[in-house]
This record gives sequence, C-alpha cells and structure tokens, in this order.
Amino acid sequence: MIVIERLRPHVFRLPIEKIRAGYKSDIYFARTKLVLERDNRHERVTMQVFQKHPDAVVVGTDQTLAILHVGTGHYRDRARADALFDRYLSAERRLYTAWTLLPAIDWSAYEPVAREVFEISRELAAMWEPAWADLAVSSLYDGEVAKPHEPVMHIEGDYAEFAHLETLYLGALSEGTRVATNTRDVVAAARGKPVIMFATDEQGEWWGSTGLGTVPHALIAAYGGDTTVATLKFDEYINRAPDAIGHLTAKGTAEGHVNVTSLVDFNNDVVNTSLGVAHALGTRLWGVRVDTSESLIDRAILRELEEKDGVANGDLRGVTPRLIELLREALDQSGYKHVRIVASGGFDAEKIRRFEELGVPVDVYGVGSALVHGSGFDHTADIVRVEGRPLAKTGRRYIESDRLHSVDWSSLIAEPDWARSSS
Repeated sequence: MIVIERLRPHVFRLPIEKIRAGYKSDIYFARTKLVLERDNRHERVTMQVFQKHPDAVVVGTDQTLAILHVGTGHYRDRARADALFDRYLSAERRLYTAWTLLPAIDWSAYEPVAREVFEISRELAAMWEPAWADLAVSSLYDGEVAKPHEPVMHIEGDYAEFAHLETLYLGALSEGTRVATNTRDVVAAARGKPVIMFATDEQGEWWGSTGLGTVPHALIAAYGGDTTVATLKFDEYINRAPDAIGHLTAKGTAEGHVNVTSLVDFNNDVVNTSLGVAHALGTRLWGVRVDTSESLIDRAILRELEEKDGVANGDLRGVTPRLIELLREALDQSGYKHVRIVASGGFDAEKIRRFEELGVPVDVYGVGSALVHGSGFDHTADIVRVEGRPLAKTGRRYIESDRLHSVDWSSLIAEPDWARSSS
C-alpha cells in the first residue's frame, strides 16, 4: 500500500539533542560536519539515496524527513554546545536513576534533576540554527516499489548542515524497507488469508492501531501448565471484564471484544489440548494457535506413526501440514468447526507458500522474525552533484527520476514551526 499522506515528524518522537550533537551518528560523519563548519565550507550538494534489492517496498522515507527536520542545522557556538551536551547526558543519567527510585523519593528530590535536564535542553535549543527549510527533497512515498540502484530520495542542500544525519536516515530506510518487503512477500504467499505479527502498541501507533497477540506460553506456565485454565482466565479477565483498562480489556477496544486464541502446544499435544480448551469455552473460543518447536514431534504425529508401524510420510517435527490436518479433523469431528487454526513458528514466505500449495487447512498465519530478518536491504547515499554540477565518486552518477515526489515542507510541518524557521 502506498501512503501519500506522510507521517508528521512528531510521530517518531526522535531524541533531538542526541541527533543534533551527532551522538547517534557514525563518528566519521560527525567529524565531517565539524571539518566543514570550521573550514567554512557550505557547498550545496545533491545526495542520492538508493538500495540494491529487487522490487523492494520502500519504507522509512517519512522517518527520514523527520530526521532531516529535527537534525538539519548547526549550533551557533559549537564548543559551548558540546560542553552543554556532556552535561545533558550526565543529567539524563541522574534523572533516570531518580526515576528508578520512585515512589521512595518525592518531588523535592526529583525536581532539581528534571529541571536541570529541561534547562540544558532549552539552552541547546536556543543555540540551534535550523536549516531544514532550505533543503529541497524529492522522495518516493512509503510503500512504493524501487528497483536496484533506482533513486529512492534526492536531498539537496548545504552539506555541512546535514552531513551528520546519514547513519540515521540510512538505518531508518534499511530497517523499514526490510520489514515492508518481507511483509509484502509473506502476505502474497498467504493468498488472501490473514497474516498476523505480534506487535507492540508503540509499533501500532504509527498506523493508528494497537498491539495484537494471543494467550502466551508464559501465562500457561503461570497456571501450572494448564492451557485450559489459562485460557479461561484470559477470557474472564480480558474479554468479560466489566471495566475498561485502556484497551487491554474488551470494553476498552473499538470492537468491544478480544478474539480469544489459545496457544495449544505447551504440552506438545495440540489435538487433545485444543479439544479440551474448545470444550471449556465453546463458542467463546475464536481460535487455537499451533507453535510447536521444530525440535519436537507432536504427540498426535507420534500416535499416528504408532498406528502405521512407524511408516512416516513428509515432515515430522514442528508445525507440519499433517499436524494441522489432524487438528482440523479432530475439531470438526467434535463439533468445533468454528474454531480457527493459527499456524506460527518458523513461518516465512517460502513455508507459507508451501502450505498453501498443499492446501493445508490453516486459517491464519502468525509470523515474527521472518519480517525483520534478511540481507540486501541496506541503503546507500552518495553526493552526485555539487553546486549543480555533476561530481561523484567513480561508478556513481546523478540519476533523474520522475517517480520522486517533491516534499512540501510547509504542508508537512506545523505552521508555527514553519513560521519560526522562516523568521
């Protein structure tokens, strides 16, 4: 999905003081900025960003713009700013230590440290000369597909003002593109079936959602390894709770209910465990999740092997096609056709595609590390023009692209911020 309405910079809650100080940048970029500032070099350059993965779904452009917004510029007194930033780090550490002592300490002990952090931040902000409004940026939108070596973004401006930001925006683009491309591939492999990733509220906030999950192994362990009891308690205190505790309980959700999905591999017997949970909850059970370790053979498979005198066909360990088939048959025969099967544990695009080709009766796929791992998504940035003239290292050149969209800073940044930067 292409998102043409860009996320505003405040969504990312960036550590502004650390970005401006170069604290989160590779040291050679921070040193490059210092050299250019001290030598009074202010050439206007064109930075070209690209990646090498075939048909990559680019994500991270909005975060890059946020980084450029808060980080492009310079301190009017660099030596003074560096000294202040050292004090800021020290005060921040002391503030965290004080925070860990709450509620044992009161405001009189906490306030001086909090005030010191605020005052230093305020002084640093007063010394900062922002230069983001002078940048001319053209970029793909998050969600657009880029071919290898195709420009993802052009950044034009005084290089001394944004030299220290390269580590940050290349990291944002690489990580976002990796997850987005893997997600595209996994969803395509599932052929229209739902795919869930167990996310945090912080991740969900980016797209206006909340975290998603099922009954975990840890809750089952807390109830003595009894999956049925753990699921009943989950339903009692989450789905049928009379009060709204944020969106943790059903009454706090937009839907007014939480789909109860029980994790059924705790005792390595997904068929019998699923039947027990389904009998206890009836129609309140939305689904069961199979997450059998790839080092284990489920008891349902072992029972079938014994019946067949040890003759095995296909995979035996982990979440296998046959295990899902046995589970579906058992649920249907016992009158629990409404119970959905969520398959997770080592599922990536290739494994999902294989299950779909075999017609395995999975209703929902759960994925995790398959979305965040993978190589070949690194982004590269090169100066390709200086003062409008072609100038790049051997093997690189400026590439014109009519796919890049000009960034309108005035529509992206709140009006008061825009007015302050232009005054």
